[in-house]
Amino acid sequence: MKSLIHKSYPLEIKEFNNEGKFSGYGAVFGNVDGWGDVIKKGAFKASIKNKQPIMLWQHDSDEPIGFYEKVFEDDTGLFVEGQLLLEIEKAKEAHILLKNKAIQGLSIGYVPVDWKYEKQNGQEVRVLKEIDLWEVSLVTFPANPEANVTDVKSLQTIRDVENALRDAGFSQVEAKAVISACKSSIQRDAELDDEIKAAQNLLNIMKGSN
Repeated sequence: MKSLIHKSYPLEIKEFNNEGKFSGYGAVFGNVDGWGDVIKKGAFKASIKNKQPIMLWQHDSDEPIGFYEKVFEDDTGLFVEGQLLLEIEKAKEAHILLKNKAIQGLSIGYVPVDWKYEKQNGQEVRVLKEIDLWEVSLVTFPANPEANVTDVKSLQTIRDVENALRDAGFSQVEAKAVISACKSSIQRDAELDDEIKAAQNLLNIMKGSN
């Protein structure tokens, strides 16, 4: 299974009515977010051509609450028009919260497909050029503290580990500090392992001489 990432944005409701229809942006282009990522226009194009994202409540795969009638890119970002299924209890709750502006964000669940790193205003950022979009959730907060990577087996490089930590909410400085500590620990373990192997080899030599 590939790594699934959650990324949240303030909810800008463009339309809302009592039948449970709403529209807004699930993601915006061009700005550097708290994870040091920038989504490039066109990043969703291939994904939404092949499938529509699922509408979930708080990224819970057991809580589908409706469906998206339209999903498309414009100059601002990923625009969605959704229909809450008000026969579902959780959708009713979401409808009430939307009406009272108690829901503050939309959040996308996706897998990065293609990206590059570049410097912008002296900061290294990851430019997401292609995204495999799985779902767009209504969430309570525009910044999701539960953002995580679900499959660490796909992490193959130090850069992957750093990105995973940043996707989990660590700052770039914190992520580098964690990696440095882990590398030091691994190095100590390796040195200890070498010492143990050397002692074992010496014992074997001594046994052979008897």
